[in-house]
Amino acid sequence: MKLENNTVLITGGSSGIGLELSKVLIRKGNKVIICGKSIEKLNAAKNAEPKLITYQCDLSDRLQCEDLAERIKQKHPELNILINNAAIVNKIDFFNEETAMELAENEYHTNLIAPIRLINLLYKTLRANDSSAIINITTGLIYAPRVIYPFYNSSKSALHSFTQTLRIRLKDEKTKVYEVMFPAVDTPWHQGNPPKIAIGVEKAVAEMLTGLEKDKPEIRVGGAKILYFISRLAPGFALKKVNQIQ
Repeated sequence: MKLENNTVLITGGSSGIGLELSKVLIRKGNKVIICGKSIEKLNAAKNAEPKLITYQCDLSDRLQCEDLAERIKQKHPELNILINNAAIVNKIDFFNEETAMELAENEYHTNLIAPIRLINLLYKTLRANDSSAIINITTGLIYAPRVIYPFYNSSKSALHSFTQTLRIRLKDEKTKVYEVMFPAVDTPWHQGNPPKIAIGVEKAVAEMLTGLEKDKPEIRVGGAKILYFISRLAPGFALKKVNQIQ
């Protein structure tokens, strides 16, 4: 995959993996557009990297998602790479959380429906340009879910399944489909309490880009690669170990 001279849209690009990825891609000569829910975080990202193009958007909202896609098509018709990175997580006890269903709907709309919707809305724009690609970000937890993330695991597992079918559907088209499975990464996503096994954001992004440069359709970063192999050999053991992580 060509990592220079692209126009890239990264959802959830105002912090964590998305922001680090944005900075690296800008250094490689790409035009990078990010969207995020928080205008404060978007402004902070713009201050840190003035070349960023930012749009505020709550991806869980269908109308805002559609408006974002329309603005992208009108203002950046040369868009050739979509990176569905945005995600939220609710760390809850499913049966003891009164707002569980409300949290579930928001999480599924953000983590699953929004990426699918953006692909649907932006595919014609992507395919009209050279070196086009769709990159969906998932997690090693698609192989062994954690009980404390009842909705995150399944939303990302569903996105993994959708990505596989999308890749088959587009196998004869010029738009390539990639998936990046991350392990625990030390980002604001963990709200100041990352697991002990979490890796740095710079390392995570570097491994991702190396995999893309090698044109790997599925890129398992760090511990996600280990979890994949353990889950294939001993799925019960993988599930047990994942749920013992501190």
